[in-house]
Amino acid sequence: MSGFDIKSANPDQFPPPRDDEESLALRRDWTPEEEAKAKRKLDFTIMPLLTLGFFCLQLDRGNIANAITDRFMEDVGVTQNEFNVGQQMLSLGIVLFEIPSNMILYRVGPGKWLTLQLFLFGTVSTFQAFQNSYSSFIATRFLLGMTESGFIPGGLWTLSTWYTRKETAKRVMFFYFGNQFGQASSKLLAYGILHMRGVADRAGWFWLFVLMGGFTLLSGVVLGLCLPDSFRNPCPSFLPGKALFTERELHILQTRVLMDDPMKGKKKKSINLGAFKRAFSNWRLWCHVLITLSNNGPQRAFDTYSPSIVSSFGFGALTSNAMASVGLFLQIPVSFGFSYVSDHYNRRGETVIAGFSCHLLGYIFNRIFTELRDLRGVRYFGVVWTQTFGTFSHPLNIAWMSLACEDSEVRALAMAMVIMGANIAGIYGAQIFRQEDRPFYRTGFTINCAVLSVGLSFAIVRYIDDVIRRRRNRNQLEAAESTSDDGAQTGQPQAAKFEGDVKDASLAR
Repeated sequence: MSGFDIKSANPDQFPPPRDDEESLALRRDWTPEEEAKAKRKLDFTIMPLLTLGFFCLQLDRGNIANAITDRFMEDVGVTQNEFNVGQQMLSLGIVLFEIPSNMILYRVGPGKWLTLQLFLFGTVSTFQAFQNSYSSFIATRFLLGMTESGFIPGGLWTLSTWYTRKETAKRVMFFYFGNQFGQASSKLLAYGILHMRGVADRAGWFWLFVLMGGFTLLSGVVLGLCLPDSFRNPCPSFLPGKALFTERELHILQTRVLMDDPMKGKKKKSINLGAFKRAFSNWRLWCHVLITLSNNGPQRAFDTYSPSIVSSFGFGALTSNAMASVGLFLQIPVSFGFSYVSDHYNRRGETVIAGFSCHLLGYIFNRIFTELRDLRGVRYFGVVWTQTFGTFSHPLNIAWMSLACEDSEVRALAMAMVIMGANIAGIYGAQIFRQEDRPFYRTGFTINCAVLSVGLSFAIVRYIDDVIRRRRNRNQLEAAESTSDDGAQTGQPQAAKFEGDVKDASLAR
């Protein structure tokens, strides 16, 4: 890469394209009003559909946490530790099939594959209603993980193809709102659905799986009718002859993306060995992977058992599902505020550290409040606080990580690394809350505090590194300006040449 050094690069800006990524004869031949109109149409087409898909995924992944408050374990015949194994199988299925899923996505296109995935995991979720043994429970959890694998990175990849790099960070956070809203809504919906126990002589959790799975299948139809595939094929899967954008809109949307990152215009994207070396030898990327591993394991565990924990305070089993949604709904405006500060003020590291610290404080609260047996309101506050700050550090971390990537190839590998890290976290996180540790989970909360402390340490290290690079950048810029001023005063040819080189480099960026 010509003239690019990750050690001194600006941590608040994306690096310029590599020499072999330079675009060919691309120019801006549209007005700002045309671009704004095309981008607005894109936002109202792509973003609601991808967010809906993520919402459905979280409904189907998280409804098991609500089912256990309705005697699911007793009805199926599994212990809590066996239930944890099932949760591990879910994450294992995601990890094992994530790469094959993304290979299929690249071959058939995001419109077709993401739509098909909704039908696949919606079908598995629906048929979870008929499980009646430990073996069927394990099988359905693994199948659910297998069919869900690749949807999240597939959605992120789709965003990256339609938007510029700076625009993608905001859309990633909006995409994750689907996850957060799904987490909150699943618990509130479960409060009503689980009251259907006895309808047609079925358990409440039976109707939970059937109705939520059916909603996912219906959403698959919506994606099939409305989600465009790509710039080359801007038609939905179920309407192959119906382009959702005009030729002029497609020209504007595609050209602006290619001007920002020319690698997106290459028909065959192949990642060479050098990209793997650059990605896996970049210690900054490993810091972000470890931050994800530290945040998502405790969060996955707590999300699974939060209704049961609230129930242990003395609240009714079904009421606990509704109460366990409060912190998750509060998380949505809080995460929006954090993401705004991160993006608008370029406070990437600060917002991740603040979110991580609040998440850690939640488990400290829970560990202390377990001893307050008669103050269930105080203990419930600990649950709400933890849920409010538990999830959004992950998408903030992804946006921060993208600025540490040298080029588009490394960025693609880094995205795969951090998403796989998030799912590996689910494997170890499933065993944090053990049967012998309930109902207070003293050991579980202590483990969560320790794990999050490790992740917070890595975030602080990365932040200090960014501060040092900013200072180095500022010193280099001041030195360059000083040299340019001296050259202008003395008329030295060499100084004038250096000044011209600086201006050319500035324009190139």
